[in-house]
Amino acid sequence: MDASLSTLTNCEKLSLSTNCIEKITNLNGLKNLRILSLGRNNIKVLNGLEAVGETLEELWISYNLIEKLKGIQCMKNLKVLYMSNNLVKEWGEFVRLADLPCLADLVFVGNPLEEKHSAEGTWMDEACKRLPNLKKLDGTPVIKQEEDEGDGES
Repeated sequence: MDASLSTLTNCEKLSLSTNCIEKITNLNGLKNLRILSLGRNNIKVLNGLEAVGETLEELWISYNLIEKLKGIQCMKNLKVLYMSNNLVKEWGEFVRLADLPCLADLVFVGNPLEEKHSAEGTWMDEACKRLPNLKKLDGTPVIKQEEDEGDGES
């Protein structure tokens, strides 16, 4: 991701998929960026997103080598995160997504964490418990179970 990217000041959607990119860099200057597509690269960490943290609404970053989610917390307006087929293994990393106040649509299928818990039949429940504001997980609408407010009335 070379420095000439910063000249794209009016760019709202940037697609750099399938480019062997290893690091997210040179996003400063992209003051209007709303959608960033970086799928099918060799990205290992989410550093470098700070420059678009205020504007980015969608991050498409599936099929990379991401194991840790440190750096995602700067994405205060992120609504959509497609990060299937990465290497996230631990709930401790997954819960970093709870720092994203606007996140409504998450695709996480194909990560070791999801595969393990889907095989056990607990993925949707466990993931939604940790991210209570999600509206859609892995393409499936999240149905909130209403808490029983009754007093045992029959």
